[in-house]
Amino acid sequence: MLKDFAKLQTFLMVIKEKSFSKASAKLGISQPAVTQQIKFIEDYLDTKIVERKKNGILLTKEGEDLFRIAIRLEKAIASSEKELLRIINKDFTFVMGSSNAIGNYVLPNYLGEIKKRIDNNVYMNVGLSSDIIDQLEDKKIDVALIESPVFRDGIIYREWVMDELVVFSNQPIKKHLGVEDMMEYDWICRDEHSHTRRLTSEVFEEMGVNCNNFSVLGVLGSPTAIKEAILHADKNSERPVVSVMSRHVIAEELKDGKLFEARLKNYKIERNFYIAYMKERKHDAFVDNVVNYLLSLNKI
Repeated sequence: MLKDFAKLQTFLMVIKEKSFSKASAKLGISQPAVTQQIKFIEDYLDTKIVERKKNGILLTKEGEDLFRIAIRLEKAIASSEKELLRIINKDFTFVMGSSNAIGNYVLPNYLGEIKKRIDNNVYMNVGLSSDIIDQLEDKKIDVALIESPVFRDGIIYREWVMDELVVFSNQPIKKHLGVEDMMEYDWICRDEHSHTRRLTSEVFEEMGVNCNNFSVLGVLGSPTAIKEAILHADKNSERPVVSVMSRHVIAEELKDGKLFEARLKNYKIERNFYIAYMKERKHDAFVDNVVNYLLSLNKI
C-alpha cells in the first residue's frame, strides 16, 4: 500500500476538493479511476474511509486516521524529493512550453523559483497551444502550460488556474455591455486560429451577436500586439477602440488606470489554464517538482 502513494494522493485530493468529480479534474484522471482507487484503499484496509453525501463527502473515523497518516507521508515524501534532486544535481536545461498569454504574462513571474527548485537552468518556448503540445509530444519540452484544451493520448492534463476574458479599452466604457453597446465600438480582433477568438465567438453567438456587423479596425495575431494597439488608440474618439483579452495580460495596465475593462451582461467568458506532461514522465522527479509547485499557486 505505502509503495503506491499515488492512491493516497488521490485520497488526499478527494478530501481537499470534497468531491470525486473535482478531484478527477484536478488529477487529470477519470472519475471512475478515482472511485476505483478509493475502493482499492478501502478493500486493502477492509474498512470504509469516506461516505458520499449530498453536500460533499464525509470521512469516517478510520478515514480521519488515514488522512492524518497520509498528510505526514506527503510531507515526508516532499522533503525526500528535494534531497533526491540535490543528489541527482544534473546539469541540464529544463524546457517549458506555454501559450502566448501564459508565457508572456504569467509564467515569467515564477521562472526564478522554478529554477531554484530544480537547481538547473529553465528555458521557455512560447506559441499557440496546439504547437506547444506538438513540441511536448516530440519531446522538445518537458512541461506545457496551455490555455486551449488540446487533448491527445499519452499526455496527462492537470487543471491549473481559471482565466477570465474581458472587453477592454484605453478609455472608460460601460462596466456591463449589452448587444447594442458592442455595436458602438471599433474592434481589434484576434486571428481566427486563436482559442481566445473561438471562445469569444461562441459566447457572442449565445448572446445573439453577429460579429460580421462589428466595425473591425484590424485583426492581430498576438495578445501583446492587440494590447499595444489599444493603448495607442485615440483616447478622445467618440467610438472607443476595444478588444477581448485575458485579464492576466492587462492586469498591470488596469491597476495603473491605463486600460479599462468591461464584462458582458449576464455572460462570463472563462477558461481553464492546463498543465500538461507526458504520461511516461509521470514519476520524473523534475517534472513532479515543477508541476507540484505550479499547482500550489492557488491565486495568480
